[in-house]
Amino acid sequence: MAQTNVPELFGSMVFNQKAMKERLPKETFKALKKTIDGGEPLNIDLANQVAHAMKEWAIEKGATHFTHWFQPLTGITAEKHDSFITPQDDGTVIMSFSGKELVKGEPDASSFPNGGSRDTYEARGYTVWDPTSYPFVKEHTLCIPTAFCSYTGEALDKKTPLLRSMEALNEQALRVLRLFGNKTANHVATTVGPEQEYFIVSEELYNQRKDLRMTGRTLFGAKPSKGQEMEDQYFAALNPKIVKYMEDLNDTLWKYGVYSKTEHNEVAPAQHEMAPIFTTTNLSTDQNQLTMEVMKKVARRHGLVCLLHEKPFAGLNGSGKHNNWSMSTNEGENLLEPGDTPEKNSQFLLFLTAVIKAVDENQDLLRISVASAGNDHRLGANEAPPAIISMYVGDELLDVLQSIKDGTPMQGRSKSKMTIGVDILPPIPKDSTDRNRTSPFAFTGNKFEFRSCGSSLSIAGPNTALDAIVAYTLKGFADELEKASDFESALSALIKREITAHWKIIFNGNGYDASWVPEAEKRGLLNLRSTPDAMAHYLDKKNVKLYTEMGVYTEQEMEDHYEIKLEKYCKVLNIEVETMLEMINKDILPAAFKYMDSVAQSALNVKSLVPGAKTSSQAALLEKLDCLAGSLASKADELCKKHLAAKSASDVMECARAYADSVLPAMAEARAVADEIEPLIGEGCKPFPCYEDLLFRL
Repeated sequence: MAQTNVPELFGSMVFNQKAMKERLPKETFKALKKTIDGGEPLNIDLANQVAHAMKEWAIEKGATHFTHWFQPLTGITAEKHDSFITPQDDGTVIMSFSGKELVKGEPDASSFPNGGSRDTYEARGYTVWDPTSYPFVKEHTLCIPTAFCSYTGEALDKKTPLLRSMEALNEQALRVLRLFGNKTANHVATTVGPEQEYFIVSEELYNQRKDLRMTGRTLFGAKPSKGQEMEDQYFAALNPKIVKYMEDLNDTLWKYGVYSKTEHNEVAPAQHEMAPIFTTTNLSTDQNQLTMEVMKKVARRHGLVCLLHEKPFAGLNGSGKHNNWSMSTNEGENLLEPGDTPEKNSQFLLFLTAVIKAVDENQDLLRISVASAGNDHRLGANEAPPAIISMYVGDELLDVLQSIKDGTPMQGRSKSKMTIGVDILPPIPKDSTDRNRTSPFAFTGNKFEFRSCGSSLSIAGPNTALDAIVAYTLKGFADELEKASDFESALSALIKREITAHWKIIFNGNGYDASWVPEAEKRGLLNLRSTPDAMAHYLDKKNVKLYTEMGVYTEQEMEDHYEIKLEKYCKVLNIEVETMLEMINKDILPAAFKYMDSVAQSALNVKSLVPGAKTSSQAALLEKLDCLAGSLASKADELCKKHLAAKSASDVMECARAYADSVLPAMAEARAVADEIEPLIGEGCKPFPCYEDLLFRL
């Protein structure tokens, strides 16, 4: 394989600022930069010039079509392709692309999730170019990142609220910075680096599993003789097929300007991770959506399938997406950088306090932002953070915060050096915090790692919530401190008061330990185990007040999202139940009967060939299989009844609760019996590839 020239390859399919500068007149580029950096309106003359240059560049890259690439509330991306061709009077065509076509598109707003705010006959909706996110050529199409709204102005996508929340945080963070004498910074942006976990399986085996094809996860599967208990998969040498996949994946992502940085095997067999370099939150969100799409497409090129479900295999670690989040000024100052003496860094302490207060007061919104049918399987399953939201700050910061809260001297923890005990190796400077992989929201040096996000999830929702709740808290701080006659005294009092008030959210211990659940309850922390449990709080008055005051969502949009999220939860489980029942009746029970027939025939053959021979072992196996098959048929009938009862619920919350409280336990019971049958059936009668095949055969 030829050596990749990464700097030359990187961003080669992206109409980034380098491409803009090369192709646009100097004054046009300056005007566009003002739109990108400062949000100034884009007039039609400027849009026409940009569109023409963009079209010429895209055609050189092989594009024949363009699309407004947007992120509806399905959680994936959407695109409608239009060609550049324009008919001429002489029967020929020319390739054209106008500023109007660049700036605005018109998809069908009633055909995407809208919570009932748009009837089928009310179809008009708009996509609007987001100039802060670069267009790119994918296959034969120029993809233009856009926001999506209805004819009546409601946001019908995940990007619009994210951009609103980023602007809210920018406004409030700048107010706080001005109080500290910073008059030069003119923008504060959040940055994100989402670590993406995923599984890779053989395409041939995948195609033989109806559950993987229909739901993205295995609904059945007995525990293999070897799983992850040997702890030999994590960071192990890569399988040659995976190496080729990752090489192709990296080359493709780099062409699209995605900062793919780290790759390695994860804990579970067949599980891997890709981690990118940090970038601005809305760009990082776009790139992560593109990354998930590319992961799946590249896998197919190699005869593989990429699984992004949060829990594709029972008994093995599921896949998350660790959302590394921070705040920085346009001058490059990280507002969550503690420095060498965090106890003296009052600006850092105020921003840290704002995050602590925001997380404590809005545990429900953070849990809601990561809630889904898939992620409910993972959270709290001794592999991922629990459904209880808490914060890890590390020993050094805990010492600082404890000192502020109690008014006592610090314990004097200093940045020591670790000695490894080998003379040839130099001492290593110790980080200010350890890593706590059991914490949902952990401080990791100069950023927070929100570890509760599911692997298939769009990070737009969690980051919209994070930006909004921190912006709301900073607004309260700025309102108070701007009125203070003595800023330093007011600042000290505010930090001490808020750290004391929200101390309960700080937990540096083991979130997997069973004792944490009663301890969290004693502290008054929420334990919202399921999506319906979480969504029951979404429209609480304090949440509506926060989002509407920050201009992130309207009340109507929140009501729409409530309906959409619960409806999706019910639809996902409906598909899983229908698939499960079909597999039981068409695959598992027939396979069991076929094998029982084979065993019975074997016993008859033995008796005919060896008169008087004992066939007690065959009889015992037949009896056991017959009993299990009967039990599975009974469990399937019970599951079907509960499924039908859930579907007949009068409203979406009642339906979701029925699935969570009644249907999911019935699914688990049916699966337990099916998984007991699987190891008893001979290889030639098995209905589909088992876990051992999927995890250890590429």
